[in-house]
Amino acid sequence: MPTLDDIRQAAAQLEGRIHRTPVITSTVLDEQFGVPLALKAELFQKTGSFKVRGLLTKLLRLTPEERERGVITVSAGNAAGALAWAARDAGVPATVVMARTAVPAKVEAARAYGAQVELVDGDLMASYEAIRDERKLTAVHPFDDLDVITGHGSLGLELLADRPDVTTVLVPVGGGGLISGVALAVKLTDPSIRVVGVEPETADAVSRSLAAGSPQRLPTAKSIADGLAAPVCGTQTYEIVREYVDEVVRVGDDPILAATRLVMSRTKLALEPAAAAPFAAVLEGKVDLTGPTAFVISGGNLDVSRLF
Repeated sequence: MPTLDDIRQAAAQLEGRIHRTPVITSTVLDEQFGVPLALKAELFQKTGSFKVRGLLTKLLRLTPEERERGVITVSAGNAAGALAWAARDAGVPATVVMARTAVPAKVEAARAYGAQVELVDGDLMASYEAIRDERKLTAVHPFDDLDVITGHGSLGLELLADRPDVTTVLVPVGGGGLISGVALAVKLTDPSIRVVGVEPETADAVSRSLAAGSPQRLPTAKSIADGLAAPVCGTQTYEIVREYVDEVVRVGDDPILAATRLVMSRTKLALEPAAAAPFAAVLEGKVDLTGPTAFVISGGNLDVSRLF
């Protein structure tokens, strides 16, 4: 399991290559939520989401032989764009496998960054594995990888450096890579800080895994928060979430959509629905806040036509 020193080393490796994203405040939201809020605006990150932190960390640690073969990942969208950008930055050929129903803007973003995009029907993971094996590409898992998780931990270090007073950190949950990295950084720095994950009711692989006592795969995973619609909880992320995350709660699509509109109207931040899930959880009474609270705004790659 990554240590705090591992996360610090990853943060140092990323310095100067990615943005140190700002922490935004909102007096209106502070009054509505009843506590001081800190919004870690990762929608201003390279490619519009946190994903570049972990994926660039992974690529920078590949062996020369792994780099030579080229890399491949599977993604609903944000990891595709992030891997494409990171691969271009690291000088590595990249292929991304996406569902044919993926948000068109996310598909075009991956192509614009230089990746070869394979759009597939049916079982996304099976298609990914077949292309990986046929072309002998180096697999880069979008979330269930310790290097990726360690890179995401850099976000947690930045957050605590900017707002050391926080008592609770709320994080969107898909496959668990982001919350694993943030929870490690936060809990290894200050175990008293509460870390809460929020995932969609219709894509709740992490909640089901925690209840079952082992990583679970869903038959389907679909949500307005497409960035959180991972059909499986990773084996690495399961162990870290189980040990370091205090609670994972679920919210429906309608509250997520309402929260997206609220935060956009109050802060003018163009966050995607996945990033609004933690706000929905508080508004729905799923999470009680008792002190300074940080929300990780994980990304801003939204399809506006689905919101209005």
